[in-house]
Amino acid sequence: MYLYDVNQEEAKAKILHLSAELNRHNDLYYIQAKPEISDQAFDFLLKELESLEDLFPQFALPNSPSKRVGGDITKKFESVRHEFPMLSLANTYSEEEIQEWAGRITKAGMEQLEFVCELKYDGVAIGLRYEQGELVRAVTRGDGEQGEDITANVRTIRTIPLSLKGDFPDKFEIRGEVFMPLEAFGKLNASRDEAGEERFANPRNTTAGTLKLQDSAVVATRGLDTFLYGVYGNDLPFQSHVDAVKAAGSWGFKIPSEAHGYISSTNTIAGVMDFIHYWDEHRSELPFEIDGIVIKVNSYEHQRRLGFTAKSPRWATAFKFKAKQVQTRLLSVDYQVGRTGAITPVANLTPISLGGTTVKRASLHNADQIEKFDLHLDDLVFVEKGGEIIPKIVGLDLAKRLPNAVPVGFITHCPECHSPLVREEGEAHHFCPNQVSCPPQVIGRIQHFVSRKAMNIDGIGEETVAQLVNEGVILTLADLYDLTREPLLALDRMADKSVDNLLAGIEASKKVPFERVLFGLGIRFVGETVAKKLAYAFGTMDTLQIATFEELLAVDEIGERIANSLISFFKNQESLQLIARLKLHGLNMEVEKRALDSTVLEGKTLVVSGVFDSLSRDELKHLIDVNGGKNTGSVSAKTDFLVAGEGMGPSKLKKATDLGVTILSEEEFKNLIGYGK
Repeated sequence: MYLYDVNQEEAKAKILHLSAELNRHNDLYYIQAKPEISDQAFDFLLKELESLEDLFPQFALPNSPSKRVGGDITKKFESVRHEFPMLSLANTYSEEEIQEWAGRITKAGMEQLEFVCELKYDGVAIGLRYEQGELVRAVTRGDGEQGEDITANVRTIRTIPLSLKGDFPDKFEIRGEVFMPLEAFGKLNASRDEAGEERFANPRNTTAGTLKLQDSAVVATRGLDTFLYGVYGNDLPFQSHVDAVKAAGSWGFKIPSEAHGYISSTNTIAGVMDFIHYWDEHRSELPFEIDGIVIKVNSYEHQRRLGFTAKSPRWATAFKFKAKQVQTRLLSVDYQVGRTGAITPVANLTPISLGGTTVKRASLHNADQIEKFDLHLDDLVFVEKGGEIIPKIVGLDLAKRLPNAVPVGFITHCPECHSPLVREEGEAHHFCPNQVSCPPQVIGRIQHFVSRKAMNIDGIGEETVAQLVNEGVILTLADLYDLTREPLLALDRMADKSVDNLLAGIEASKKVPFERVLFGLGIRFVGETVAKKLAYAFGTMDTLQIATFEELLAVDEIGERIANSLISFFKNQESLQLIARLKLHGLNMEVEKRALDSTVLEGKTLVVSGVFDSLSRDELKHLIDVNGGKNTGSVSAKTDFLVAGEGMGPSKLKKATDLGVTILSEEEFKNLIGYGK
């Protein structure tokens, strides 16, 4: 928190200045790829703005750059009618049909006909409404006539400008595609692998699901991206599609790059076919997925004359690529052990070229996948490269199965420590339960603990962790804090400076906030966002350790699977010993106390239950905390207030009534603490 001694006029001017600067730097970094300041300097400016907005909320802009980090909770996505219908395109897999379509357009009697070819991004169509240069609404395609308002989530996407620059129309809509880059998709699935969760199937479906999440703070972590390319409005000053796209780029939108060949103009059918053939061959080199090419007539006058059918424009069409598959032979199956003990089967294949790379291995995901295909060794399998880092097997040629082929049977014991595998009901993966001494789990858990988003310990990378474990120097997370110079200097590649850096990094990690310590423990299904919610809901490790199943479920977005995982973790004696050792070493085991907004709830115990209109349950619990109150998950004789929302459990309401607990509505609670005054 920054401390300011400024009057209201100075605060207003400072907020406007910081907002403009942050928008400018966001454009330089994400749109123009020409950053002027470091990430740290950007974060410094953002924190300064957030602090001023906390002190002077009346001056915060509706599209403040602080909205980028998310935090808004959307209970229901409102339906919105499109001012200009969002029609679908006719599409085909046939080059002959594309040539016939272009031929019909060419013969329509229009002079100087020009086509525009664009990539068909495999994402989610979006319409963005701007007024006086400010983003006012983001709407999905829906049925073409109306879609859903997802503005809070779209504000978190860095390549969507919240405020425009340059000479733009007063009111207009711009359309394009939201997608998840392959790198972001790979990282997301890797984190789900580590947490023992089922992988997402592909970037397109993951993008669609992400845009419909209720918590925009989670959306902000997913790395979504955009290309915007369709400008709609009344009396716009453009003569062609290309003119409008270039103008949109000057206003601050991320548009398809002409330099990278993502958009191109041609006045011949041969030019259209060249564009299709090039990207069919080179699409695997893109950092995002496409599923075809869109061809449009460039001139707006020509578009007007060609018109529409009932479902789609006559002046545009799409060519869809066939999924690239290759056939190769399944040689064997390896089994990898993740840091949470999840077992992942990987197929070894006869090497073959696919999408410009040589493929030797393919993901099989889990036992269900093997059973689904009834895989046998030496089967001829079809391999496809979708949004996976490792290609996946999508089928096999049963007609060519060898008569003596041996079925692939899923292993029963861990390939590393030979412990019997377990598979809980409803789980996608088999697990090795030996968390204490299974080498990949021990190494993976410590690697996760020292990683940047957890304890962020400088001087100790993945290779160093593996070396320390393999040499028997450390076996648990807590062993890191017992390290001394002499044993480290005795190891290969460990000199004075590297040892000093490592020990300094370990010491500095003792200042890491509680929520990151909790995330670093590597509890199954407790990712970065879940760890924050749990930390803020319970405040201390001691409180979290004794939380009941019902109290855990009372926390926003904590379901039965996460609650069961937490209870299982805290029942384990080795887990409790680990936490006790980390406490002795001085790690943060409680949320940092903030200065109270008031003491109006001091000495009072409150329970929050149900769904609320303007605040999430976590926000209500935070307000209780900063006004001196205590949050609990269940009603008892010690409860002073029950803050009741829609859909609250009847048993909790009855118990509160029977005990004479004061029941407050959301508005009554806000009035009690003077919220907004």
